[in-house]
Amino acid sequence: MNLLNVLISISSISFLAYGISYFITPHMKSEFKRFGLEKFGALTAILEICGSFGLLVGLWFNSILIISSAGLAALMFLGLIVRLKIKDGFWASLPALFFMMLNSYVLYRSIQL
Repeated sequence: MNLLNVLISISSISFLAYGISYFITPHMKSEFKRFGLEKFGALTAILEICGSFGLLVGLWFNSILIISSAGLAALMFLGLIVRLKIKDGFWASLPALFFMMLNSYVLYRSIQL
């Protein structure tokens, strides 16, 4: 397994866990309420789950990998903007920044394939 596949797997598992957690734990719903975006919580979770599966399918179909990694990078970019807007600290914003960069790298590499 090469580095790109490892990174894709890490991102996929993480987004699947975050997406599912919205539906099974009250913490994620309360975070969206704190952000002032509670009406977008379920949509965000569904996009994370779809992106997660898209990354895995993208291991075989590069066009799906490009779409999924771009979508997840954009989602995390918006998440980072929200964190900055509500003045969350560096550590609270770090996951969004990390996953934005990770999926941007996957996108960059998948475009080269």
